[in-house]
Amino acid sequence: MSDHYEVLICGGGTAGLTVAAQLRLADNPPTVGIIEPSDKHYYQPLWTLVGAGVFPKEESERNEADFIPEGADWIRDAVASFDPEKCAVVLRGGRRITYDHLVVALGIQINWNAIPGLKDVLGRPGTGVCSNYAFETVGSTWEAIRNFRGGRAIFTEPTTGVKCGGAPQKIMYLAEDHFRRSGIRDKCEVMFCNAKGVHFSCPHYTPALLDLCDRRGIEIRYKTDLVEVRHASKEAVFRNVDTNEETLLKYDMLHVTPPMGPLDVLKQSPLGNEAGWVDVDKHSLRHTRYDNIFALGDCSSLPTSKTGAAIRKQAPTTVANILADRAKRPATASYDGYTSCPVVTGYGRLILAEFDYTKEPCESFPFDQSKERYSMYALKAYGLPRMYWHGMLKGRL
Repeated sequence: MSDHYEVLICGGGTAGLTVAAQLRLADNPPTVGIIEPSDKHYYQPLWTLVGAGVFPKEESERNEADFIPEGADWIRDAVASFDPEKCAVVLRGGRRITYDHLVVALGIQINWNAIPGLKDVLGRPGTGVCSNYAFETVGSTWEAIRNFRGGRAIFTEPTTGVKCGGAPQKIMYLAEDHFRRSGIRDKCEVMFCNAKGVHFSCPHYTPALLDLCDRRGIEIRYKTDLVEVRHASKEAVFRNVDTNEETLLKYDMLHVTPPMGPLDVLKQSPLGNEAGWVDVDKHSLRHTRYDNIFALGDCSSLPTSKTGAAIRKQAPTTVANILADRAKRPATASYDGYTSCPVVTGYGRLILAEFDYTKEPCESFPFDQSKERYSMYALKAYGLPRMYWHGMLKGRL
């Protein structure tokens, strides 16, 4: 195992593995090291459907070792600090590794403890408090949905950016559909407490989603942020983000999308911007201060939705610009902000949202993707996972 790599990648998630695979498939591939402490890799987009009982959670899990590209070194440790002036990374175990190019792909940090009372009850049987945002808790969502017999079901979205901006409402649509199919919909109050001021980040798809909520009797409360869970009384405390006024809402089921943000190791490093995201040019993905550092995926400052589909477009740009640097050629590859959000609107129905930095639709199919379709649901449920495991993580897409 080397103490120097031509390309050192921090993070063995979607972004890190995709970049590593594409680099190793290149002509005259560089030496690549991947820093990743986890033994398991998860296809997290499937957790929406796991939470709705469509798939077992084990379907989303694979061994990390199976996706380390041939010829790359897996460094099974975590990053402790960055020293970009000396082109070095220090690991928690104390090892120091240097690099020619660095790729930062550390993902996003989920701040469960930011909501008092949440960790005490999250995922516990019979509490009704659940979340799709961890492998350990996603099963509790289906338990809560299928055991629901009526009352108020609240679904939350925080003020912060989150993994897949549409996910907080996807599980709501699926739960509402399940309540309807189970014959209890008239006993249910479904409420979306969205701390943001808009329903969806791309205006093109918003009317269809709002119409869906209207038709299905889903109440939306904007700028309403979950700040505390009081399980003993089955009450949730929400705060208005403009006025700070607090409201107490009773719940029988509570699906929580927790606050998220940059990892502490990035917030404390020279790589982050004021908010702690790795500060990169939004087109080249090159760091704004360190020319030999790139970042992509959820940890980056890129002003687009944090999705695997975005990474699929970011990775080739990163790889092309690194390879151009190594060949002493102009690095001209550019990312346009493309992202995709397959908004599951029910069992067998989906709106496929695709857009770029301009928030204009960038649709892949020759029909109006703002309409619910089974074909798009089938793509998400059966096509995209196979493309992910067998194509994207292998460097082929």
